[in-house]
Amino acid sequence: MKRLGVVGWPIAHSRSPAIQTAALRAAGLGSEWSYEKLAIESGNFASRIGRLAASGDWVGVNVTIPHKQAALGLADRPSAAAAAIGAANTLSFVGDQIAAENTDAPGLIAALPTSPDGARALVFGAGGAGRAAAWALRQAGADVSIWNRTEARAEAVAAELGIAVLRRLGGERLDIAAFDLLVNSTSVGLDRGVPPSDNDRFVRRTSKRRSPDPALLMELGVVADALCERHLVVDLVYRSDGNPDTDLIVSARQAGARIVNGLEILVRQGAQSFRIWTGLEPDLAVMRAAADNPSAGRID
Repeated sequence: MKRLGVVGWPIAHSRSPAIQTAALRAAGLGSEWSYEKLAIESGNFASRIGRLAASGDWVGVNVTIPHKQAALGLADRPSAAAAAIGAANTLSFVGDQIAAENTDAPGLIAALPTSPDGARALVFGAGGAGRAAAWALRQAGADVSIWNRTEARAEAVAAELGIAVLRRLGGERLDIAAFDLLVNSTSVGLDRGVPPSDNDRFVRRTSKRRSPDPALLMELGVVADALCERHLVVDLVYRSDGNPDTDLIVSARQAGARIVNGLEILVRQGAQSFRIWTGLEPDLAVMRAAADNPSAGRID
């Protein structure tokens, strides 16, 4: 049996096993390959990955928060994109070496309904996912700015990637009027099933209501009234309590903006990982169906 998995801390919320298992079955690999969740704390990350790589039956793993930057550090063969971004979310075990790739970047671009070339883009968050988003959008021709609650982190990423830093307007609010594309890579809007990132304050959500909470939007410096039909709003995260849409996505939809939610991003980056590991083209429709209904056909 060839084994794949997703690594994070904690990891119970992840829909990657449902998505990848469905893709493996659709490709006729269901009896030969498996995909599972691995909860690994930061202090054990390097040693556990080393054991997986040396086991002989593990092909690779997806990596999620808080390990993406550490994953790059373990790579013997980092891709040019992963090295430029400074983070990896896909590891492959090839002989006695670890290869690292970042599929967040091409996954984001593939999920967009139109090319970002020439667009003014704002990325919220300076962690691994934010770095990937900013790099991908800049490579695709967008004029990119980045915002982070800790401004020094945004400045460091901006200097590395050659992008701009956006600062709050005399207090809490960000001026988003000039931007065409908004991409949230922070943990704002996630529910209690998902861990905080290292860079952004964790917002606990338990209610399934779908009236956006203005206080949560202000975690991003966004006022709902500032969203409009001209915006394309992308959230890299999703909620695990039924409806995956975060408050940002709900507010954007109500404002008439175009949206891309976190499940579509997850499917697109997962498809890139699938191609790397198997050499086959995954069935995106099957992956989306599994993302929408992760309990269907799941084996835990």
